[in-house]
Amino acid sequence: MANGIIIIDKPADWTSMDVCAKLRGILKTKKVGHAGTLDPMATGVLPVFVGQATRAVSFAESGEKEYVATLRLGLVTDTQDTSGHTLAESPVTVTADDVAAALPAFTGDITQIPPMYSAIKINGQKLYDLARQGREVERKPRPVTIYELELLEQLSPADYRLRIRCSKGTYVRTLCHDIGQVLGCGGCMASLRRTMAAGYTLDESHTLEQVQAQGEALLRPVDTLFRQHPAYHHAPPRGAAVPQRQRLHRENAAGRRHLPCLRHGGRLPVPEPVGKRTNDVHQELFWSVNYEAYCHRIGIFRRRTPGSRGAAAPHRGGGPAIERHPRRLYL
Repeated sequence: MANGIIIIDKPADWTSMDVCAKLRGILKTKKVGHAGTLDPMATGVLPVFVGQATRAVSFAESGEKEYVATLRLGLVTDTQDTSGHTLAESPVTVTADDVAAALPAFTGDITQIPPMYSAIKINGQKLYDLARQGREVERKPRPVTIYELELLEQLSPADYRLRIRCSKGTYVRTLCHDIGQVLGCGGCMASLRRTMAAGYTLDESHTLEQVQAQGEALLRPVDTLFRQHPAYHHAPPRGAAVPQRQRLHRENAAGRRHLPCLRHGGRLPVPEPVGKRTNDVHQELFWSVNYEAYCHRIGIFRRRTPGSRGAAAPHRGGGPAIERHPRRLYL
């Protein structure tokens, strides 16, 4: 059975679920899911999880994403992109300097009102279903974070190319719409290409034609999803048939540093890693060992979000609880 992660360069006019359906046929497996929906008009990085790797989808979805988008000024549509019906058109008199000056106000922690043409549910109904019925309902602003927002170039008097690095839940077309509103001429998104998602980039992506030709050979191990985090290694004591305690060490430039022994049902306090944005994700995958009679197997652990009750608990199976920030633990 195929297991792993495959990075797709999604073509235009395909939904994310269309891609998953295509991969089910190519890889001959039903367990296929993607991490982060791309609109049909969008292209670029779409991480797809296959087989047992689908258990890690939720961890990939919550990471940062990066896009290159085209902002078209002077045009307002009902979908906030050029695929929708035109609501208003205005002359564009702003300059590239005006656009650049407006971007800092949209950087950092901001709120967005989700567009009506989105998959968000309100009272059990998806917004795009209501929009297609001609209905509009009140939507509450949602917090998102724009880590980086850069003007790359001016393509025409009305079109500007932007690079956006943002958090989960960010609507780039809403960002384009809101920038247009601030500039006073209106705006929408003319194109969108995702250049990074879950730490994977366009250089690591493959077309559907390449997947059709090479199949499972393009699958990546699940562990590559956590390559930016420090790794903790362990090995059973010599001569021990059934491990009761394990010595842990972390490998770094300074060499090995042993951590406390780990027992079944015990706790493992993991030091804070050094570096920026390594703890932004509330839930991270942690590979550990379930100590059972004559065997040990891998389990997935989640760190509890702030305010939740109790210590961290295993996502699947039994095993030790993890304090603070879980990291990879290699077998």
